[in-house]
Amino acid sequence: MRSVDVTIGVPGIAAEAVYDRVTDFARYPELAEVVRSVTVHDIGEDRETSSWEVYFRNGILRWTESDHFDRAALTITFVQLDGDFEVFRGAWHITGSGHEVRVGFHAEFDFGIPSLAGILEPVAERVIKETIARVVLGLFASGRVVGDESLARAVEAVPAGPAAPDSPAQVA
Repeated sequence: MRSVDVTIGVPGIAAEAVYDRVTDFARYPELAEVVRSVTVHDIGEDRETSSWEVYFRNGILRWTESDHFDRAALTITFVQLDGDFEVFRGAWHITGSGHEVRVGFHAEFDFGIPSLAGILEPVAERVIKETIARVVLGLFASGRVVGDESLARAVEAVPAGPAAPDSPAQVA
C-alpha cells in the first residue's frame, strides 16, 4: 500500500473558513484540469458520498467515496466505496490559527495489481499529490506548499487555473 501526504500553508485566513472551502468538492474540477468531475450525492450535515473522475495516464480513474465531516475537529475522512482502486482512504486535517493555517491531506491507496504496482503506483502518487496541491492553491491564492520542494516546483510549473482570491471577510 502506498501513501501520499501533502501540506499547504494558508496565511491570514481563519481555520474554519479554510475548512469550509476545502469541503466544497464540487468546485475541484474548476481548480485542477486533471479533475474531470466530482458529483456530490446524499448531502447531509456530516456525511456525503461523492463520485470522482480524474485523468490518469491515458485514461480516467473513477471512484465513489464516503466522506465524513467533523467541523469541530476540522477534519474530513474518506474511504472508497467502489471504483478503480482496491483500497483508497484518507483524511484532510485543518490545523493552526493566527498567522498560518495548515491544510494537511493524507491518503493510502492500492490498485490491487501487484504486477503493475511498481509502474502505476508511483505515477498515481505524483498525480494525487499534484492534484491536491493545485486544488488547495486554487482555493487560496496566498497558499504555499510546505515541506516538499519538488511538489512546490511541479505545481508552480503548471498553474491550476484561476486562483480564488482570499476574501477579507474570511481573514482571521
